[in-house]
Amino acid sequence: MHQDGTKEPKGTLYVVATPIGNMRDITLRALDVLGRVEVIAAEDTRNTSHLLSHHGIRTKLLAVHEHNEREAAAKLIDLLESGKSVAMVSDAGTPAVSDPGALVVGMVREAGLKVEPIPGANAAICAISAAGLAAPHFLFFGFLPHKGTARRKELEALKGLPYTLVFYEAPHRILDCVQDLQQVLGGGRNITFARELTKLFETIYACPLGEALDWLNADPNRLRGEFVLLVEGAPAEPVADQAVEARRLLTTLLAELPLKQAVKLVVKISGGKKNEIYALALEIKQGNENAP
Repeated sequence: MHQDGTKEPKGTLYVVATPIGNMRDITLRALDVLGRVEVIAAEDTRNTSHLLSHHGIRTKLLAVHEHNEREAAAKLIDLLESGKSVAMVSDAGTPAVSDPGALVVGMVREAGLKVEPIPGANAAICAISAAGLAAPHFLFFGFLPHKGTARRKELEALKGLPYTLVFYEAPHRILDCVQDLQQVLGGGRNITFARELTKLFETIYACPLGEALDWLNADPNRLRGEFVLLVEGAPAEPVADQAVEARRLLTTLLAELPLKQAVKLVVKISGGKKNEIYALALEIKQGNENAP
């Protein structure tokens, strides 16, 4: 508290994105923040010390990782309450995105303290930007479960989604993961491998899932490094099949329900356009009325 009785202003928690490989992929704003805060909360202090040393920054480091996140958050809140600002970084990319940090951010926000994002590198967005995907939507999943049974169960739940599926995977699990992708999703969907992004041996390669294991096994170097996997979403049902299904549903429902109610249900179930379903319902109803 100041001598005049006013309270010390609270500090800010800055969530700072750092490079995913190339040391130069850091923003000027991030460097400013890392240089002026009192403490940097780092997933691995040794890893972060290399980054700071490269940029001539000597800010004090505090370890915050998945095994001590709750306890470390309490320490950070004390620092922020005392007026000190803190920057939080992960080993690479954006904290709290498939990395530690979300628990800290949540606890700091619950304490009524300010959290400010300092955006920058993100492996998923980096991979998508260079993959040339035509699909406009994607679902970011992050890391699949390590165990095969749990991994296949998750993939079964994702199997019918029409969005590009975005996964992170470690080199020692990549073969098992791709084998499960092929087993659950089939060999026809395309997969894009993005590995070692922004580093010397960066690779971005696309192929059908049915050819993916052969490509990986053709060169031991392809199994190295951290992976982003972009897997094509479930194909849309052919329009003809949708029309057949809509006609079947309408025929069944019109035998029991008024036309408008039957149309409403079929639109909801099939996702078809209301005017097209309504026209089809009228056709079926008139056909039934004209039947001998």
